Amino acid sequence: MKQLLRLFKPVLNYNYSHPFWVVLISIGLAVFSGYYALQLRVDTDIANLLPEDHPNVVALDRLNETVGGETDMEVVISSPSFEANKAFAEDLIDETLRLYYPRYDDNYFERAEFRRETEFTENNALYLASESELNEIIDWLQDEIQQAKEEANPFYFDLGDDESEEDARPEDFEESYKTLVPSEYPISEDSTIMVLKFYPTGSKSDIRYLEDMFAAYDSLLTAMNPAAYHPEMEVRFGGRLKRHLEELTSIMDDVMGSFATGFSSVVFLVMMYFFIKKYLHYRRGTRGKGKYTIWSHIIRMPVPILVIGIPLMISLVLTFGITYFYLGMLNTMTSVLFVILFGLGIDYGIHFYARYIELRSSGYNVHDAIMKTNEKTGEAILVSAFTTAAALYILMFADFRGFSEFGFISGTGILLALLGMLYILPALLVILDERLNWILISEKHEDENTEGHRYPFSRTIVTVGLVASVVVLAFSPNLSFQYDFGELEPKFPEYEEFRSFSKQVSSSDKRNPAYIVAETTEQVEQIAAILKERARQDTTSPTIESVETLQERYPTTEAEEQEKLQKIARVRELLQDPFLVDRDDEDLEKLRKAAQTREPFSIEQIPDYLKSRFITKDGEVGRFVIVYPSVGLSDGRQSIAFKNDVGVVRLDSGEEFYAASTTIVAASMLDLMRTESPYMVGATFIFIYFFMLFSFRSFRWSIIAMLPLLVGLLWLFGLMLIFGLQFNFYNLVVLPAILGIGEDSGVHLAHRYREEGKNSMWQVLSSTGQHITMGSLTTMLGFAGLLFTNHPGLQSIGVMAVLGIGMTLLASITFMPALIQFLEDKDWIRF
Repeated sequence: MKQLLRLFKPVLNYNYSHPFWVVLISIGLAVFSGYYALQLRVDTDIANLLPEDHPNVVALDRLNETVGGETDMEVVISSPSFEANKAFAEDLIDETLRLYYPRYDDNYFERAEFRRETEFTENNALYLASESELNEIIDWLQDEIQQAKEEANPFYFDLGDDESEEDARPEDFEESYKTLVPSEYPISEDSTIMVLKFYPTGSKSDIRYLEDMFAAYDSLLTAMNPAAYHPEMEVRFGGRLKRHLEELTSIMDDVMGSFATGFSSVVFLVMMYFFIKKYLHYRRGTRGKGKYTIWSHIIRMPVPILVIGIPLMISLVLTFGITYFYLGMLNTMTSVLFVILFGLGIDYGIHFYARYIELRSSGYNVHDAIMKTNEKTGEAILVSAFTTAAALYILMFADFRGFSEFGFISGTGILLALLGMLYILPALLVILDERLNWILISEKHEDENTEGHRYPFSRTIVTVGLVASVVVLAFSPNLSFQYDFGELEPKFPEYEEFRSFSKQVSSSDKRNPAYIVAETTEQVEQIAAILKERARQDTTSPTIESVETLQERYPTTEAEEQEKLQKIARVRELLQDPFLVDRDDEDLEKLRKAAQTREPFSIEQIPDYLKSRFITKDGEVGRFVIVYPSVGLSDGRQSIAFKNDVGVVRLDSGEEFYAASTTIVAASMLDLMRTESPYMVGATFIFIYFFMLFSFRSFRWSIIAMLPLLVGLLWLFGLMLIFGLQFNFYNLVVLPAILGIGEDSGVHLAHRYREEGKNSMWQVLSSTGQHITMGSLTTMLGFAGLLFTNHPGLQSIGVMAVLGIGMTLLASITFMPALIQFLEDKDWIRF
């Protein structure tokens, strides 16, 4: 590292000679980069956290291209009068579809979904029944006739052994009938609530479009005056699309809020620290007779912020400008990195500036103090930054883009912060100290010496620290992982209220289906057969409720048409049996209507509400299989189990087909992250250790410098066990970052102790110990802003980082000095 610093020494000399040019050029680059950094947007689509070539992502893209991935806006109308609701809905549809958006030169919405033409399906439902459902209906009718015949026998006696009439009914068709023939209008059971759906023309990722659309719609509802249709009428709009906008704006608000909190806290802490440190040092150095009063020091309180903050802000803006060109977007995890990198990057500036002040107070002039600081503290900063950046860059090898993009942005930010602190900060020191005399320096008093103090209670601290670490290690298998996605998502009261309101309108119990897109009808049949067989065989942990295809319901060949018509004719024949023809039964009446089909009908005759699930965007019969889960997919373990059951289907020909849905993608992402995390953490540990070994050229010192990280990490796990904290989808990404950040303190202490020599630990702590404490506190404050966000996942990142960095700091200023003192007493320290 010394050789690398010497290599860049001419750059440092140039910065000393031409400080204004260095600062101006750096600010110019930041302005150029900042323009592009401001173009970054946050992508909350979890599908984009997997590699683009991941099979399930490819399948989802293909599904969206084939079927479409529209997200609708729901409107809920409520009043005691059905007719008033209907009249308002019909007028609202006309007005909504006329809403014009000048920015797109198009209407806001392209179509509406409201009234369902159910008469056709009521009269032809059996033509859309599956073969198994038709066979079940025929068997049930035959059993009903046989039962009626037996009951007509005067010698018949009911022994009560047969299953009840309700249990004997064709349940599969009853469930399908609800889907095939729903109510004409989407209304609640008491007909007082009605739901409309509108499909936008714009993209849900265009925040401005969504904001303009909802604002225009709110104005439209106000202008239409629902009370004119009925005094008690209430109209609400929203749904998933509005929740998506709320999530985006919430994240942006959280980022700005946490940055404001972190920035103000860090600025205040740094100003107060350097003000108190410099003023007390000035008073001691001048024996209280200095020419500068306390007001002179107060006026100069912002100077450390200028010295450290300007290079830091330049590095941050450059980082996100590069991010724009390399990635183009931020994701939910990387959206908060501006806040985090602010707390991380300032650490290097604190070390450089604090050491510079010490050297200036020792009698060095500006040039020599800069060179000496670069030579001594610069090496520790270089080692610390390289190990932290490298530990973060290791994440780039992960397929999970939550890891890889976090690693790229944060690693790049660390290196740019390093360059800013080593080569822009010195130029500012020349300007503010030598040229403008804004930094008040007094020479250190000759009696000011802390050398010779031992670190107290070293053996006790080492023993307690090791015992605590061993205990945590023994209980570490009890650490758990949070699989419930719902617990990690932000709660939006307005959306939850709207959802509970709209759910009063009856809907199917089948939710969150997965789609498998095939190329031929034969492939569709084979895929469906394989999945049904899997569902039949899985009796211990079934996750498949049903498997549906349009080919199974809608005959596509003349032979299939005739076979289905013959079975429908058989149903009509059974319904005309003397024992059933006059029976007054609701289910038999439905079958009489549903069995009227005598000729095949075209796909165009099927109502849109029914065929939309099975028709492609081009209006053709889709060759895909729909699989409905039998388990709730908000639990990550169940979603992974469902993915394992349906994620890939391999035909006898060797062809493979992958399931597509957002829940399948989420499960694949969780599975991938869970698989890659141990490797990422392990690789980070290994790299940090070998980098330490290369830097210190000593096995013993590389272990000593790593101890705060190892012990602090174990203490973090101990706190997690005590307070019941869990790893989750979000905070796992910051664990490798904590490893890179946590070694910083050990590196600085070890370097300074080796520089000062034996019996110097107390002196090292009084100087470098203060600096690492300030550095860690500012980093913790950077992360602490996340504790006040509305997003539970982002909050968990803040909790994990604050506790992790706090524990590594505690280990650095207690366990590590005590261990070094203990080894020094045993004469086991080597220099």
